[in-house]
Amino acid sequence: MSAVRIHEVIRACLSEARSDSNEVQQKALQTLASMTRVSPQNRNLLAQTQGAIPALLALSKSSSNITQTLSLSILFNLSLNLDLKRSLADIETIYHLNSIITDPTEPGKLASSLICSLAMLDKNKAKFGVAGTIQLLVKAISGPRGPAAHHLLSSLAELVRFHGNCTVAVREGAVPVLIQAVESTDGEDLAGTSLLVLGLLARFDEGLGALSKTEKIVSSLVHVLKGRCMLSKEGAAELLLLLFDESEGCLKDALRLQDFSSLVADISVRGSARAREKAALLMKKMMDADMDSYVDGNPMFSQW
Repeated sequence: MSAVRIHEVIRACLSEARSDSNEVQQKALQTLASMTRVSPQNRNLLAQTQGAIPALLALSKSSSNITQTLSLSILFNLSLNLDLKRSLADIETIYHLNSIITDPTEPGKLASSLICSLAMLDKNKAKFGVAGTIQLLVKAISGPRGPAAHHLLSSLAELVRFHGNCTVAVREGAVPVLIQAVESTDGEDLAGTSLLVLGLLARFDEGLGALSKTEKIVSSLVHVLKGRCMLSKEGAAELLLLLFDESEGCLKDALRLQDFSSLVADISVRGSARAREKAALLMKKMMDADMDSYVDGNPMFSQW
């Protein structure tokens, strides 16, 4: 189909999307969603059509769940084009997304996914921090686990790559909230993503400081090493390395745990490439600590 013909179809669909008939409106939106799902060219043509984005934003506030879902789907599709991310992330849109990210239904998941997509552009990250998105995400994650939990965590993970957002997240209590998610039995995939976010927070002093002050943090992370999820093991091992560099006390706490050495040894052999790399670094720290303890005349760890 030629660009001219595609443009005609887009204009016709936008006109029908303003119809008073839900059936006509939703059919038009479904066509636009299909057209923009895989085609970057179609996304650009839609975004360049006068009044298209304001119309989609208005429809995403519809009281109809179906209309709202379709509109958000189209906006998400548009956000996949790098050159559209900045224009889509205006403050009005961000405030609107903030208002629905806690919705347990499909619009809430799509709003979280759209936030994550828009935040992939570094210049957009600070906008979400100013608009209060971080606080809302932390609060939502702290609540009962819903179908949008993974989407919320992914959005937070993308936003805290910016130092200012990391500071806000730590002040809002993100560290204990994420530790709670790690320790939850609701799903190891959520634990893995939570550990990823903790790792991002720990890149900055505020996050690492809050993590090191968490009660029984070392035993909690060592417990993760016993699980089956390799992503979680990678995240836990990385956090342990950061904690050991930050605090000698954390290293001593780990060495006092009876099964720590065997868990690290197992991961160094049977883990993923990244997990094996982290395990090797942990083993080196353990052996260095053991050598230091012998020099001091007080062997702390002698199994290696």
